[in-house]
Amino acid sequence: MLFPTITFAVFFLLAFVGNWLLMPRQRAWKPFMLIISLVFYGWWDWRFVLLLALSAVANQFFARWIDGMRPGAAGRKWALAAAVAANLGVLGWFKYYGFFVTSAVNALDTLGLNADLPLLRIVLPLGISFLTFRVLSYVIDVYRGTLRPASLLDFSVYVAFFPYLAAGPIARASEFLPQLNGPRDPRSVDTSRAFFLIFGGLIKKMLIADYLATHIVNGVFTTPGQYSSLEVLLGIIGYAVQIYCDFSAYADIAIGISLLLGFELPDNFNAPYTATSVQDFWRRWHMTLSRWLRDYLYIPLGGNRKGRTRTSVNLMLTMVLGGLWHGAGWTFIFWGFLYGGAMIVEHARVDKRKQRARMIQRQRLELAAAFDGIVEAPPLPEGPGAAPAAAAPPLEYDRRPWHGAVWPRIGVFAFVTFAWIFFRSDSFGAATSVIARLFQSWGTIGAAVTPGVFLAIAVGIGVQYVPRSIWQRGEAGLSVLNPVVQGLILAVGFMLLDILGPVGPATFLYFKF
Repeated sequence: MLFPTITFAVFFLLAFVGNWLLMPRQRAWKPFMLIISLVFYGWWDWRFVLLLALSAVANQFFARWIDGMRPGAAGRKWALAAAVAANLGVLGWFKYYGFFVTSAVNALDTLGLNADLPLLRIVLPLGISFLTFRVLSYVIDVYRGTLRPASLLDFSVYVAFFPYLAAGPIARASEFLPQLNGPRDPRSVDTSRAFFLIFGGLIKKMLIADYLATHIVNGVFTTPGQYSSLEVLLGIIGYAVQIYCDFSAYADIAIGISLLLGFELPDNFNAPYTATSVQDFWRRWHMTLSRWLRDYLYIPLGGNRKGRTRTSVNLMLTMVLGGLWHGAGWTFIFWGFLYGGAMIVEHARVDKRKQRARMIQRQRLELAAAFDGIVEAPPLPEGPGAAPAAAAPPLEYDRRPWHGAVWPRIGVFAFVTFAWIFFRSDSFGAATSVIARLFQSWGTIGAAVTPGVFLAIAVGIGVQYVPRSIWQRGEAGLSVLNPVVQGLILAVGFMLLDILGPVGPATFLYFKF
C-alpha cells in the first residue's frame, strides 16, 4: 500500500477517524492501532504479518529476560548476545542469504572448486532492515538500564506502527513508547506542519524524484552507452537529487501522517547537500540511521577514545556495515568503504589542524611569558580531543563564514554524488561503465538534456538552501487561515499534483532496503 494512492487515502481516513474516536479509551485504541498497522503491512504480503508478531513476542521475551537479572550479572550479556544474534540471524536469512551463497560459490570457483550450494528464492519482507534496528534499540536500551520494558501490547504497537513501518524514520522505543502513556488532545495537533510535510513530500516524490527517474536516471544507469557524456553527468547528479527527494519525501509523509494521529517522529533529513564535510553530511542524511550507528555501533566499538588507529578502524567498520545494511551487494560495501575512507581522512586533517593550533598557542604563550617576565609558560593539554588552556585564545579554524564554505560544499557534493554511482549500480561492471561513459562522448548534447531535467535538479538542490525560518513562516501562515481556505488550498494542490505527476504510483526507493 503506497502513500500517494486512493487505496491509502481511504485506509488513512478510516484509521484517522478510528484513532481519535477510540484514543480516550486506551484499552480499545491500542488493539485498534495494532490491527490497522497489521492490515497495512499485510496488504503487501499477508504472510509476513507473522514475522511482525514473532519479532514483537521474541524481543519482548529478551527484554523481560534481561530486565529480570540483576545489573552486572554475566547472564545479561549472554541474553543480549542471544537477542542480537536472533534478530541479525532473521535479517541475514531474508536479506543476505543469496548474497553470501553467491559470494561463497564465486570464491570457491576462483580456487578451482566447484560448489553446488543451494540458492533459494527468498522474498525480502518490506522494511525488515528498519524493523531490525528498531527492535534492537529497544532490547539494548533495556540492557543499558535507560528504558524499562513496556507491556507486550505497547511494544507490539511500536513494532508495527504503520507510518514508519516500511522505510523509517528509525524511531527508537525511548522516543515512541512514552507517547503511548495517555491519550492526546486532538486540538493540540500541529495540522499545519503535518499538511505542509505531506504536501511537500508528495511534490518531492511525484514532481522531482519520479520525473528524474523516468526522464534520465533509469536510462543512464541501465544503458549508459546510449547517452552522451553530458547526459550521463546529468543522470548521475539527477540520481543524487532523486534519492534525496524520494527518501526524504517518504520520511516527511510518515512524520506528517504521524502528527495527524497525535504522534511525533524524529526528523530524518536536514538539507544534506549543504554539508561542508562528509561527517557533516552524515549528520544531515538519514539522521536516525546515523545516530543509531553512532550510539549502538561506533561508540560501543570504542569511538575515538582509544587512539587514532583504533578510531580509524571503528569508523571504517561502522560505515562498511552501514553500507551493508542498505543492501546485499559488494557495491553497497564499497559505498560504505568510500565513506569510511573519507571520514578517516577528515579526522586526520582535523587532528593536524588541532596540533597546529596548539603549537601556535604555545608560541603565543611563550612570547607573552617572555614579555611579562614569566619564567615558564603554563603547560598545554596534549593528545587528541584535549581542550585548550583556559588562558589561551579561542581556536579559529572552525569559525568559517558561509562564503568560505562554498568550495567545501561543492567538494562534498561531488564526492557524495560519485559514491551514489556505486549505490545505484547493480555491479562494479555497471558502475565502471557509467563512469567510463563520462569521458567518451562530449561531442554531443543528447535528447535527455532538457529544461525539465535542469529545473528538477536545480529545485531539488536549491530547496535545501532555503532558510528553515522561511518554511516555518509558511507553516505559520497556513495555520492562521480559515479551515475552509486551508481545505481549498490543499484540494487545489492535490489536483495539480494529479495533473502534473506521473501516471500511476511509483514505489519508494528505500522499500527495497
